[in-house]
Amino acid sequence: MANTTEEKEFESYSGPASLSPIPLSVGSVPIKPEDKGKIRANAVEAMHHYAQQEMDMLRKQADLIMQQVREIEDRLKISEQIYQSEMRFTPIVNQIYHLYEKGNHFAISLIGPNEWGRSKTELKHVATIRLLGDHSWHVINKNSESL
Repeated sequence: MANTTEEKEFESYSGPASLSPIPLSVGSVPIKPEDKGKIRANAVEAMHHYAQQEMDMLRKQADLIMQQVREIEDRLKISEQIYQSEMRFTPIVNQIYHLYEKGNHFAISLIGPNEWGRSKTELKHVATIRLLGDHSWHVINKNSESL
């Protein structure tokens, strides 16, 4: 029986059986060389996939936070305009009020646009608003671009 080059390489192995590069018995687990390039490629692909998922999730969270920041900024601007309006009473938190425009100034009223009855007002209804606990104003219904 002729020996191949591979068989000659392994015939001279004289180390411990657990480190043998070839199976030593019929029941041994076959030892196959690993494709390290494939292992690395799979690991890098998985790493990029999961990193991209995490970055997408963080971007969504950042977008939501920025949207909330814009909403607070808008509420502050509107609140500043409302506080420059004419108020003949002290507003109460969580109470609904109505913002009207007359000429070049604004006024806040407890009376809604449909509650004036026969005494038609010269006021233009701009928005229905609610005073929040932090004393900023939430616009419930906006009827004009004045705000």
